[in-house]
Amino acid sequence: MSMKDIVEVILAQTLRSDAREVEFSALSVPETYRGVVVRKDEVEMFEGRASRDKDPRESLHVDEVATPEIGPGEALVAVMASAVNYNTVWTSIFEPVSTFGFLERYGRTSPLARRHDQPYHVVGSDLAGVVLRTGPGVHAWSPGDEVVAHCLSVELERPEGHNDTMLDPEQRIWGFETNFGGLAELALVKANQLMPKPEHLSWEEAAAPGLVNSTAYRQLVSTNGANMKQGDVVLIWGASGGLGSYATQLALRGGAIPVCVVSSPAKAEICRSLGAELIIDRAAEGYRFWSDDETPDPKEWQRFGKRIRSLTGGDDPDIVFEHPGRETFGASVYVARRGGTIVTCASTSGFLHSYDNRYLWMNLKRIVGSHFANYREAWEANRLIARGLIHPTLSRVYPLAETGQAAHDVHRNTHQGKVGVLCLAPTEGLGVRDATARARHLTAINRFRGM
Repeated sequence: MSMKDIVEVILAQTLRSDAREVEFSALSVPETYRGVVVRKDEVEMFEGRASRDKDPRESLHVDEVATPEIGPGEALVAVMASAVNYNTVWTSIFEPVSTFGFLERYGRTSPLARRHDQPYHVVGSDLAGVVLRTGPGVHAWSPGDEVVAHCLSVELERPEGHNDTMLDPEQRIWGFETNFGGLAELALVKANQLMPKPEHLSWEEAAAPGLVNSTAYRQLVSTNGANMKQGDVVLIWGASGGLGSYATQLALRGGAIPVCVVSSPAKAEICRSLGAELIIDRAAEGYRFWSDDETPDPKEWQRFGKRIRSLTGGDDPDIVFEHPGRETFGASVYVARRGGTIVTCASTSGFLHSYDNRYLWMNLKRIVGSHFANYREAWEANRLIARGLIHPTLSRVYPLAETGQAAHDVHRNTHQGKVGVLCLAPTEGLGVRDATARARHLTAINRFRGM
């Protein structure tokens, strides 16, 4: 049985769920598959280059790799489409550390986990596809099920994770801190990563929201994050990007007031098309939050805060949605209102932050760390997608062979929203099961296309 045969069965799928299970269970699983990998013997390839000059097109390869053994509680998925996230960029440029250290540490935890410690790392933390096989102990999912996957891989053998799985000491981000990720023809996931594929979306559209939508949901909406409420003023950095475009939608749907920070008129127009009205083009207005590489500029924080109040009628942000990190963090702490919340999930411009702590402690502000999402949060975020309340922000799609270029786009910030990758899907637009629902949301689904 070849990958081509599996794809043909998926594309012809019109059978009832019980018949699908029989048909997919009868398919043979190939011994090897194509996956996008970084190689362990190349981790020094960018030594001496600045981060911006490290090129994912040089380090990401499409290799034939062995199909992993399926363990208890796991599923093997035929991946129709995936997407690029910033963690793929970090993996590809081996920053801030090589991900092979993650795989080595994971491999030492158990004989089964040893599968992940390979001289290659199959990357990718999103997928939409079809379950091919399930391991012992999996009852909620069956071969033939059309699914998307969230990226939390968690062991749950320790008590710390049973109130919030993100606090489990053995939680990892699949495809970043584990092997056999979603930028591939097959992917190995835990069954509790699986969620139903939204029926009105194509494979590539369904694959795009997973990581960023769930991350934004926990960061803004969940009680584990900022616990956003109606009427909150929410400052959103990079509001047209992969994370920000979902944060903007969640804020609008939740009755909050987003203040969208962007870096070009085109990106400002995207935010307006989402329904946002309060927009700051930081490039056009010339904000420079650092005088030089070592010296923050508080006068720019003050100018920025004044600009926000001019848009909101005098209100400071209740919530600051942070992810750029070093470049913006001092400004974020400054502009949040007294008692407000700065919630951070990343540091794409640098991990070592600088801010004036007086504005934090004397004004009773909070900094909340937020990392991806637990299963319930990811499920609720996916449910909003499935109901057509939040929409994919897919702008461009590449074939698997050009994943390096897709990651390069994200690394250089030349993209909008999310960049997708076709894995087994031969063309875009396939996999739609509910054309009626799709027709109702088609304009919103295509809003980012071609940008």
